[in-house]
Amino acid sequence: MKQYLSFSEEVKEAKLAGKPIVALESTIISHGMPYPQNVETARIVEDIIRENGAVPATIAIIDGKIKIGLSDEELELFGKSSGVAKVSRRDIGYLIATKQLGATTVAATMICAELAEIPIFVTGGIGGVHRGAEATMDISADLEELAKTNVAVVCAGAKSILDLGLTMEYLETKGVPVIGYETDVLPAFYTRTSDVELTIRADEPGVIAESLKAKWDLKIDGGAVIANPIPEEHAMPASEINAVIAKALQEADEKGIHGKDVTPFLLGKVKELTAGKSLEANIELVKHNARVGTAIAKAYQNL
Repeated sequence: MKQYLSFSEEVKEAKLAGKPIVALESTIISHGMPYPQNVETARIVEDIIRENGAVPATIAIIDGKIKIGLSDEELELFGKSSGVAKVSRRDIGYLIATKQLGATTVAATMICAELAEIPIFVTGGIGGVHRGAEATMDISADLEELAKTNVAVVCAGAKSILDLGLTMEYLETKGVPVIGYETDVLPAFYTRTSDVELTIRADEPGVIAESLKAKWDLKIDGGAVIANPIPEEHAMPASEINAVIAKALQEADEKGIHGKDVTPFLLGKVKELTAGKSLEANIELVKHNARVGTAIAKAYQNL
């Protein structure tokens, strides 16, 4: 297994020194935001993690290796390159064998983070059950990964383009804890609230860290969702974003867009229809998740 992993010097040193490490995905760079905001955001998020006392490990597939921690040049490469493969569980072996550039999704980043023994991972929002999935069976691989891979995902809830109720039902069936950080309801990415109530709330990073440690010490496999609402000052009104999403969904349906192409199309359409406000919100929520995720990683490392 070790022959497939390549650690950056910064991450290697952090491991030797016993410092907390926070995993980051690379799809957000290649497929989640336009250039140059994608690379700028990636660098800012990494710096936030460093400033708050941990080490960032952005994960990607490069030249037949799973890279744990990217250099500035590699971040730029992923930000500018077209045709970068979007990596989920099913793609990892093939992309390593063919030495293609691969940007890891939530699911793939979880797998790689567990291989690298990094239990805390920060992202924007998780995938989930798509609207109309009762007919299409369009369910993100992120949910199945959360059911079996021992990594906690700090996020602003599930992307609001999804069916949030069905996403929570799926996670509940799979035994995945969804912990609301300072919230009793599931945040919906661009907005702080939704109609979905949570059964677990924690107001301290230490409580979350202890919950994760107890779960994994007891061999209860699977990850956890740490649902961290976007800060109030950057949140979008629910009525505005819901109207925009409805319009974007209708257009996707009319154009016959489905499968893995749905999410990037919808996010791009939402950005266009909100005159860029959704991209600003996306950037701010990732930064906020990095601060909270770092606090949890530090608390977990100290246990």
